Amino acid sequence: MFDHIGFEVADLARAAHFYDAVFFALGARRMFESEHALAWDVDDPQLWVVTRGLPPAPGYGHVALRARGRVAVDAAHAAGVAHGGADLGAPGPRPQYGHGCYAGYLRDPDGLRVELVARSGGG
Repeated sequence: MFDHIGFEVADLARAAHFYDAVFFALGARRMFESEHALAWDVDDPQLWVVTRGLPPAPGYGHVALRARGRVAVDAAHAAGVAHGGADLGAPGPRPQYGHGCYAGYLRDPDGLRVELVARSGGG
């Protein structure tokens, strides 16, 4: 469980273009916007992106975004790639992470790793 996750990015407008598309495909929305920060989720802002002006360091970690099923993972992955992200692993079953795990992986425009994951009891 987490309260929120924050990414520091070099270009806030570029990050907004990418994350607006990904979160729209996941059924979430932008919930906060200022000159230096943006935040998204469904009920409370959970993913914060703030401007830093410098790229993140290599191996910066990742954020896993929960999807409501395989179709949402597929749509968010496609939206991310179409909006400036890079494919780090096409959506598909990930049994090594538990029965019913389905995930896809992206790199956002600043090089941060984003996992899109749906879990089901039935696979």
